[in-house]
Amino acid sequence: MLSPKTKRNVVRVVPFGVLWFIFSLIYCVLEKGILGDLDHYPSTGNEYNFATNLLAIPAAGLMMGLITGILEIGYFSKWFIKKSFARKIVLKSLLYLSITIIFLFVLMLSNALYTQSEHSFDSLLSPAWAFLTDYAVVGLILYIALLILITQFYAEFSQSIGPGTLSNFFLGKYHHPVEEERIFMFLDMKSSTTIAENLGHVRYFEMLKEYFFDLSGAVIDYGGTIYQYAGDEMIVSWKLKDGLKNNDCIECFFAMKRALKNQAEKYNSKFGILPTFKAGLHFGMVTAGEIGSLKKEIIFTGDVLNTSARIQGLCNHFDAVLLVSEDIAKILQLPATYAIRSVGENQLKGRIKTMEIFSISSSEIEPV
Repeated sequence: MLSPKTKRNVVRVVPFGVLWFIFSLIYCVLEKGILGDLDHYPSTGNEYNFATNLLAIPAAGLMMGLITGILEIGYFSKWFIKKSFARKIVLKSLLYLSITIIFLFVLMLSNALYTQSEHSFDSLLSPAWAFLTDYAVVGLILYIALLILITQFYAEFSQSIGPGTLSNFFLGKYHHPVEEERIFMFLDMKSSTTIAENLGHVRYFEMLKEYFFDLSGAVIDYGGTIYQYAGDEMIVSWKLKDGLKNNDCIECFFAMKRALKNQAEKYNSKFGILPTFKAGLHFGMVTAGEIGSLKKEIIFTGDVLNTSARIQGLCNHFDAVLLVSEDIAKILQLPATYAIRSVGENQLKGRIKTMEIFSISSSEIEPV
């Protein structure tokens, strides 16, 4: 079984392969239209066969796209993460274009090796070099550069609004309202007003960026999606079965605690404080759909969101870091490392009936 993080990375890599495959097919058709009935490339003299190219070029495009996706998700997106949107696109596009030109050169050498009867160094290098130095190759490189720019815009927009959100917009999954059963975790920073006053607005914002970045790793690892940021609050969501699987919705919270604890030295040296947080969880039916005309957004509506927020609001009252509704408490199967206790029936604002609330703590992590 693949971990949520691996599944997410696979889902993010596949569109790169698909885009390169489609544009490679388009290139084959354009090339056929230009060369017509020729059986060789004018610039190199190498044999041209449309049927062979229709198989080989899209296959090479798919391979290059997947390689690009793996490099993007695994390495380059992390290396350039602190660059501005425009700088990331330009720098990464130049890097990918350089890799692609090297790939093309190797591909031409391979083609020469396959088609030439003589396998001397000059007979292999000359056709490849002639191809790369011919004026016609400028059009090909421009075509590839455009494809790289498109994939980079996709990568950056996907990263900005979330890969799942972008695919949902494309597929129109929420164009019409859809009912889903979801878990929501409302996570709120403790004493954020005091921290903001002490640090000032600019340094507080810098700390928030670090804080949300460090918490996001756990969300990825445990299959959650970040629904919204609201000031110092993060709202994380799971489909019910995904959040319950291996207690991922609970494991995510304590993985976040560990992530901040591991970064204590960084926060103390840069900001003089280690931020902490509390959270409330609840699940229920929500309606999901697209709204807006000037700015489209996929939103969830339902009592579960208000209830989750109200539960989180009780954390200070009960001196707890994690509170969950009785609905979640009944269906969780927590290991012995977790302690769950009732804090009693509570009348939550906006609800007629009282709800029993439970506190969850971990013996492996000290409450902060």
